[in-house]
Amino acid sequence: MNKRVLAFLTCVVTLFAFCSFAAEPRQEPSDQEQARTVYIFHHPIVMLQAKFGLTTPEERVLRIRNTLRHFEHADLLAPLEIVPVTRYNQPGRLFVMNGKPLMLLAQADLDEGDDLTLDQAAQRVLARLEAQRTALRDQFNTGWLVLSAVKTVAGLALFLLVGYGAWRSWRWVRQYYRRQIAENRGWIPKSWRRYTGAIEARLYGLLMILLGIVAFYVWLGWALSLFPWTRVWATSLGDWSLRVVRQIALSIVSALPGLMIVLIIFIITAFILKLLKMVLRQVEAGRLQFPGLHPETVGATRKLISVTVWLFALSAAYPFLPGANSLAFKGISVFFGLMLTLGSAGVMNHAMSGLVLIYSRALRKGDIIRVADNEGEVSEIGMLATKIITRENYVVTVPNAVVVSGKIVNLSAHNKDGSINLTVGVTIGYDTPWRQVHAMLELAAKRASCVDLTHPPLVRQLELMDWYISYELQVRLLPGQALAIARNALYSNIQDVFNEFNVQIMSPNFVMQPEGNIMVAQENWYAAPAAPPKRER
Repeated sequence: MNKRVLAFLTCVVTLFAFCSFAAEPRQEPSDQEQARTVYIFHHPIVMLQAKFGLTTPEERVLRIRNTLRHFEHADLLAPLEIVPVTRYNQPGRLFVMNGKPLMLLAQADLDEGDDLTLDQAAQRVLARLEAQRTALRDQFNTGWLVLSAVKTVAGLALFLLVGYGAWRSWRWVRQYYRRQIAENRGWIPKSWRRYTGAIEARLYGLLMILLGIVAFYVWLGWALSLFPWTRVWATSLGDWSLRVVRQIALSIVSALPGLMIVLIIFIITAFILKLLKMVLRQVEAGRLQFPGLHPETVGATRKLISVTVWLFALSAAYPFLPGANSLAFKGISVFFGLMLTLGSAGVMNHAMSGLVLIYSRALRKGDIIRVADNEGEVSEIGMLATKIITRENYVVTVPNAVVVSGKIVNLSAHNKDGSINLTVGVTIGYDTPWRQVHAMLELAAKRASCVDLTHPPLVRQLELMDWYISYELQVRLLPGQALAIARNALYSNIQDVFNEFNVQIMSPNFVMQPEGNIMVAQENWYAAPAAPPKRER
């Protein structure tokens, strides 16, 4: 017997589930129904139900499989015949191939639900057997297999040629739209190009990829259908693709009502936020007032309200999202919940500290502050950190938790016009009259162009130390004056004034008792530029 025919007949009948009906094979057969179904190359032929004596339907299927194994290639050339017979006291139809009996279909094998006569059922079984016999006769031929292989290679070459053409066309489209963008032409506004780029070329490339996948799928199914061993895979591919397309279409249609509800929820949410934004803008401009809401906290309040409203909208829309009750969505929810639980402790600390800074109004953008070792202008108060521009024009980012936990010195919050109070200090020995020091410091302040003289300079004696006195000069700077520049100007004027009146800026230290007392004689109390009060003159 031909070896190829023997190899085929070995795998002719397989107990494998497939789609059909009744004694016509079942659509979703159980294990018992699979065992009673005759398959040829995974194609269901008939499901046997009758039991003759001690022979069960499963044993009849096994006998048919053994019978098929003994057929030769010459038997496949003769068409099948149906011979009416009477067996076991009931009518039956015997299928014969080249004069050799193949199988018996009895009246008891029929299912009443099929509503078929014995002859009608036999004709259906004959059609399935003939389809398989004809395919085997044609395809178990060396010439046919060679022709099928040539067709497969030719189809693959055509697919690769089409793919190469699609790639070349994509390159041409990309170059074309690059020229369009360079010449400022096209249907997309130029201001959008910074975000979209050559989006037309990308869409065309995506379309070519999708068409390539579809073309490969079609070629693969066609190539598998050319060979007897893979024809069932070709059928499965076609059925699978139709089933997937049908499921996608049904899913889209069934999801439309839920998506409409989600869209309505989001539209209402956007409308509510638009109204809130309009109201908060009036509060920020000072035209409306609400208890506990200040203009400088409007920005943070708007963000908090937006986040809260959107979270509420998302919670309301979540049940209507497609697949919301699926295991994938539940897994994603658990994953994000775990991430927030493990990673949000530090972030939430900084975020809450930022809210404390904003709503306590300890800081505002543009304030001059001193935090730890950093002094400068507040350029941004974010949810997680505060940015300070120092005198060196450095941008220092300080986490909000650090800002809140330390001492904040706001040098400009008290002055409504944005001006800054600046203090500088010097230490002078006890042999210099304090009235003269006061007068020299006030004179140095008056000579500085950055000082607002509508607010007189103020000099204080902070401490009487062991060998010298600590003095402090406080002035009000003009609005917009830089702190570092003003401090530099004051220090320069103080040096000039002290040099002008022959007073050294040096803190004395003694290692032993001086020969004379270190003191100021009364006649020198009002040394220049100090002047005695009028009542003392």
